[in-house]
Amino acid sequence: MQRMATAPISWGICEVPGWGVQLPIDRVLSEMAELGFPATELGSEGYLPADPAELTSLLQSHNLSLLAAFVPLVMHDPAEADRTMTDAKEMATLLQAAGATYFNTAPVTTWDWAPRQELTDEQWAHTMTMFDRVEEVVAAHGLEQVLHTHVDTIVETKDEIQRVLDGCSVKFVLDTAHMAIGGFDPADFVDQAGVNRVGLVHLKDTDLNVAARLNADEITLMEAVQAGMFPPVGDGDLPIEETITKLEAGGYQGWYVLEQDVAITGELPADGEGPIANMRLSMQYLGEVEKRLAA
Repeated sequence: MQRMATAPISWGICEVPGWGVQLPIDRVLSEMAELGFPATELGSEGYLPADPAELTSLLQSHNLSLLAAFVPLVMHDPAEADRTMTDAKEMATLLQAAGATYFNTAPVTTWDWAPRQELTDEQWAHTMTMFDRVEEVVAAHGLEQVLHTHVDTIVETKDEIQRVLDGCSVKFVLDTAHMAIGGFDPADFVDQAGVNRVGLVHLKDTDLNVAARLNADEITLMEAVQAGMFPPVGDGDLPIEETITKLEAGGYQGWYVLEQDVAITGELPADGEGPIANMRLSMQYLGEVEKRLAA
């Protein structure tokens, strides 16, 4: 649990309009600290300060540090390569100054998250080259690049994940939920890819019935989250304990992030209620997993 961080999305913080109630910063950070998390990811753009000194001071006031950031980049389009590299350098500079460890590359279709598209062989080749170019920038800033496979990005499905595994050496964010929604069982990913291709782990469970509606285009990602697609860890359908066990047995030394995406669709929850309640349940489950691993 000393390698367990969290993220603002676990408190419903998301920049998507209509996502839900956005809790005050101090409340979110205080609740993270109350649960014992030592670190957080940056979260949605504009929620936490973009100035490294201000960000570090704010986090330190809650006994937290910065672990990583989700960085949307257009990786497949040669016409966007210059902007991609500029954005990568700017974010890497911020993360380095704020003491982060990971740079979570999210390969989006367009800067405004246009719908997914099938890539040509030429676009895939360019994508692999861009992972290498971003890797150079990220490493120069003392960070580790990790590819965050994610719903509505160009690396979402099992076939796309496999294509990246075969095409370049970038490490992955093993996001248990997004992997599963894309058709790749997270425990199988560990077996097939190996622990050496896992740079960071995002732990969240999934209601696969809701996920099936998302994959059938019956509902949007926001609607799926609002419908409870990500229940407390241990209450969903994914092999969370099996995945963690395989990672630890394989010598994984990186961090885990309890990233339980939620949306607060009602009124502002009272103190001690709301997302923190389910986060407690997830932490209790993970604590039991840790005990069994240590036995």
